[in-house]
Amino acid sequence: MKKLFVLLATVALAAHAFAVEIGKPAPGFTGTDITGKTIKLSDYAGKIVVIESYNSDCPFCHNHYATGAAQELQAQLAAKGVVWLMVDSVGADNDSHRTPAQARQEWADFKIKATAWIDDTSGKIGHLYGMKTTPHMFVIAPDGTLAYNGAIDNRPQPEGDPRTARNYVRAAVDSLLAGKPVAVTQTRPYGCGVHYGE
Repeated sequence: MKKLFVLLATVALAAHAFAVEIGKPAPGFTGTDITGKTIKLSDYAGKIVVIESYNSDCPFCHNHYATGAAQELQAQLAAKGVVWLMVDSVGADNDSHRTPAQARQEWADFKIKATAWIDDTSGKIGHLYGMKTTPHMFVIAPDGTLAYNGAIDNRPQPEGDPRTARNYVRAAVDSLLAGKPVAVTQTRPYGCGVHYGE
């Protein structure tokens, strides 16, 4: 029994050690966006960065874009110098996978206002950040530490207007811009599970 407890404790500690933690440096990464451009997190040092786990085939994620709420927030934050990186970790063997050409068409159709859409077909960035759902949001402070991890808002519904919700991402960014502590730093993300490849 004691050996089992030690084993479980070790597994828990190991899992915790690799998880992204509030107040700790956000893990660096390099990816390729849907235009073929190399994107490095370090390119945005000193800026607030929002990272979004994305899959528009998920009804929860789709609703934010079909209503225009996501694009509106992206544009508002971009005007304040905030970087928004969409990370698509859907595996190539899944029906929701987008080729770069399909992604570029979706970008145009939805009139997406993010900084970049990163093709993470390998799932490397998704696993690095422990992305569980679409959407799953992360906000990185200008000093490079993780300031928020969790749901985009407090309205886990796949229909209706997300603008009526309390948006945790907006609140976190506003606090950082004002030089104030982020009030809500972690929530449980909602949505569809990320369809990582095999």
